[in-house]
Amino acid sequence: MRKRTRARELALQFLYQLDVAGDESLAGLNSFLTEETKDADVRRFAHTLVQGAWGAREASDVLIRRIAKNWDIGRMAAVDRNVLRLAIFELRMPDAAPPKVVINEAIELGKRYSTQHSGKFINGILDKAKETMIEAGELSPVRASLEVDPENAETADDPRLAAEEGEAPRDSGGGEPETKNPAAAGVS
Repeated sequence: MRKRTRARELALQFLYQLDVAGDESLAGLNSFLTEETKDADVRRFAHTLVQGAWGAREASDVLIRRIAKNWDIGRMAAVDRNVLRLAIFELRMPDAAPPKVVINEAIELGKRYSTQHSGKFINGILDKAKETMIEAGELSPVRASLEVDPENAETADDPRLAAEEGEAPRDSGGGEPETKNPAAAGVS
């Protein structure tokens, strides 16, 4: 499992616990993460996600309520509610993965930990949240259009991205190593 995917999974599990048991559970976050993974990067990212999503839950809930007009947030499945909070927080992070990656990861978390219908529900809410955030200036249209996460090589094992980060391009098996032309990719 990819590091960021694992971190999101752990963050969701702990957010669910916080949602059910309350703020006093927050004191056990470091112990939980240490028990669940030895990877310091996973623990660090999961910790950031939990602290941020839990701290921003009221603002996230306002956005969710505005979008999900016929759904009382308290009656939503707790897993769905926390997947949404987690993803909305991550969408608002300035250096986060591209929105498409965040939303797809949230959909997968919903499918894995909630009901068979959660993926569609989460996708609908988050797609509208992304558009609302663009309109409000909380998310740039350029970042919103990105599809690949260059910060996470596990989600973007593309030789052209390696070249962007200063590494030598890897041969993709088709002869000449590829290089990334930012103008051709629509990036300036």
